[in-house]
Amino acid sequence: MRQTSRVNRKFRGLWMWGVGLALLAGCWGADSAIAATAKEIDVSVDVALEKFENEVGGAKQLLASAKGVLMFPKVIKAGFGWGGEYGEGSLRIGGKTVDYYNTIAGSFGLQFGAQAKTVMLVFLDEGALKQFQMSEGWKAGVDGSVAVIAVGAGTSLDSTKLNNPIVGFILDQKGLMYNLTLEGSKFSKINK
Repeated sequence: MRQTSRVNRKFRGLWMWGVGLALLAGCWGADSAIAATAKEIDVSVDVALEKFENEVGGAKQLLASAKGVLMFPKVIKAGFGWGGEYGEGSLRIGGKTVDYYNTIAGSFGLQFGAQAKTVMLVFLDEGALKQFQMSEGWKAGVDGSVAVIAVGAGTSLDSTKLNNPIVGFILDQKGLMYNLTLEGSKFSKINK
């Protein structure tokens, strides 16, 4: 009886890991098995920036004062015990794309499922932007600090009160997401 119980637990564990791996493969495979082209990324960034400007008061002024904006229109996060996320986006300076990047993060803990989110970093300091651009794989919380700003529906940003060199925004399909962090997210330049 005891041997059967151990076998059942092992089988269940392997089955759960298999489901988790299939979930991760399915989430990333559907959209990124064929990587997005530069044009596809740029169109997605345009749409995400427009949505941000329309939904958050003061966003246009913030973006106008920014030294650079790194936008990831779709970051897929999935997990089953072990989790990960991946997305592609572009760095814009003066409203023009200058480089393309990906973001990757991993995690372990109580998690199951998948979600898509939009991640945006706004560089308010020229030095922080240059340091980011010169890095070979910039990691939030290690190579630079990102202040994640949470604003709700109907509230406004006051860019004159933002004194961090880099501010981050995380949005889902319903709007800005709360209590999230970018700590440990790695941002790397990619060729498109």
